[in-house]
Amino acid sequence: MIGLTRVLLLCALVYPVVAMPVARAAPFDPDVLNSVVSLLPDWPSARTGTDARLAAPKDPEGTAVAIFPGGYLATNAHVLGPATQANIRLNDGRLVPVEIIGTDGATDLALIKAPMEFPLLTLAPEPALGSSVCAVGNQFGLGLSVTCGVVSATRRTGTGFNPIEDFLQTDAVINPGGSGGPLVDEHGRMVGLVAAIFTKERDSNIGVNFATSSALVLRILEDLRDYGKVVRVKSGLQVRALTEEQRRSASGARIIKVTTNTAGDFAGLQAEDILTRIGSRVIRKPSDVPSAFQLLRPGVAVSIRFLRAGQLMETTLYP
Repeated sequence: MIGLTRVLLLCALVYPVVAMPVARAAPFDPDVLNSVVSLLPDWPSARTGTDARLAAPKDPEGTAVAIFPGGYLATNAHVLGPATQANIRLNDGRLVPVEIIGTDGATDLALIKAPMEFPLLTLAPEPALGSSVCAVGNQFGLGLSVTCGVVSATRRTGTGFNPIEDFLQTDAVINPGGSGGPLVDEHGRMVGLVAAIFTKERDSNIGVNFATSSALVLRILEDLRDYGKVVRVKSGLQVRALTEEQRRSASGARIIKVTTNTAGDFAGLQAEDILTRIGSRVIRKPSDVPSAFQLLRPGVAVSIRFLRAGQLMETTLYP
């Protein structure tokens, strides 16, 4: 009788644990894979016999994703490195040569073109914090794979990877070879282009990974497609971090110089003004400023909010 009591008690304790529902990630749309390819740059060192450690990028393979009709694919500039030629590997294993249209070192973005069409992913606006995302990439050159996580942060700048950044941060597992692949939301829409792994000593994933926002990807790659280079906004402003004393009562970026006869000068901005917002972008530090301006097109007016002697003011800048 005692033994039976013990068995019944054990069942009562175990039952609620077994019966609890298991949380599952949102289903991944496998059709997304049709828009993604593995990218194999043809490094000069491989043809000349020079030291590959000096001439070649760190990762032997990367990823690319269809971005425009006509076979245009987005990837990262660091994936191509010094390569002047490259191939893509399709999901069925075929190798196809591609044309390198252009690269932009400031944002680490690049555009290539294949002699075939690919389905295009819908580009989505900035995702919400904590929303589900999946990264598709050729991690470690093993072929395409999918890893999922959440959006940990948005509008990250100043991480130290590129002069101009507009990153989404995610804890989706990303490893070497995944650069240039899409970060997609639960609807299969592209919210960013996988760009960097934040790590200290080794190229291993620690859950702090970055993807360039789809807004910045589109802005840069449209220029590379249409002009072969990026046409940048010139504000004429030089900024620095706020002093410790200023940070006790304000946040933003301090203007230290306004070049004469530039957009910033015509907008009436002055040295020691503190930029707090550029368009819809809140400015919290100097690295936010080039990011905000890079998303603009030359000639398109943008509102600027700033502090002058403690007073909040607003002007319009025509870059």
